[in-house]
Amino acid sequence: MTPSVEIPKRRALGKGLESLLPGRSGFTATPTPAPAAAAAPDEGKPRELTVDQIERNPFQTRATVDESALKELAASIAATGVLQPVLVRPLPNNRFQLIAGERRWLASKLAGKPTVPAIIRHASDEQAMEMTIVENLQRADLNPMEQARAYDRLSHDFKMTQEQMAQRTGKDRASVANFLRLLRLPLEVQHKVETGNLSFGHARTLLSLESPEAILKAAQKVSALSMSVRQTESYVQGLLNPERKPKGEEKAKEPLDPNVREARDLLQRALGLKVSIEDKNGRGRVIIEYARLEDFDALLETIAGK
Repeated sequence: MTPSVEIPKRRALGKGLESLLPGRSGFTATPTPAPAAAAAPDEGKPRELTVDQIERNPFQTRATVDESALKELAASIAATGVLQPVLVRPLPNNRFQLIAGERRWLASKLAGKPTVPAIIRHASDEQAMEMTIVENLQRADLNPMEQARAYDRLSHDFKMTQEQMAQRTGKDRASVANFLRLLRLPLEVQHKVETGNLSFGHARTLLSLESPEAILKAAQKVSALSMSVRQTESYVQGLLNPERKPKGEEKAKEPLDPNVREARDLLQRALGLKVSIEDKNGRGRVIIEYARLEDFDALLETIAGK
């Protein structure tokens, strides 16, 4: 059964797939030769392929498909045809494998179209996988966890740095780092993000907490109370900086300047770590706390770009 996939509005491909094969900086995997295939005399030019000649992409990053959105796309294709060709690579026995355009292919089948316009590109397994991941990230139609796992695959399978991933996908490096941090969430919380129960903003705020147990407990409360991101930020700040009631002769703590508090909260949201600012007459220090070596590495890359 075809997994469910959500289909967003058509967007441009950023740099486009044409730019992915030349000048592949950061690609270290040894490419394997593309399999011998049916003749593709006009490689790079659209040609009509029967939908049954094409096989699904095994490297597809997207895990779910929205059936209702797929039907809407099928209705559009039935009326106006496929406006943008799919990208495929040749396989033996006159068959082809999708690199990009799975929804257009599925919707064409659903619309009863016998053929679909396609651009044929010879590519190895590694090249096909990288193009698929980058194309999906450029379209920004993945949920936050799918994006996090896609960046993780680029990091581990292709040894790309966060800077290289940002350049290839047209994103800024801080965004790449924030998506990768989502993989630190407990699996139950990752599932809430993947299903839309929690947003990317919720998840990033929860990462300010130090332990998986604290994150999970807070996520359950945020979800149960349907907190907004702003409410979640206030709730998490309360957990990180609980107010102390004065006891006996204890002196009440001097209130933090609103500007300093705002700066502290901004840093905590950006870094996903606990931050303290000690300020006195414009002089002081910023303390950033981390619980794991991975947190320190992410902090170093965010600040120094290394």
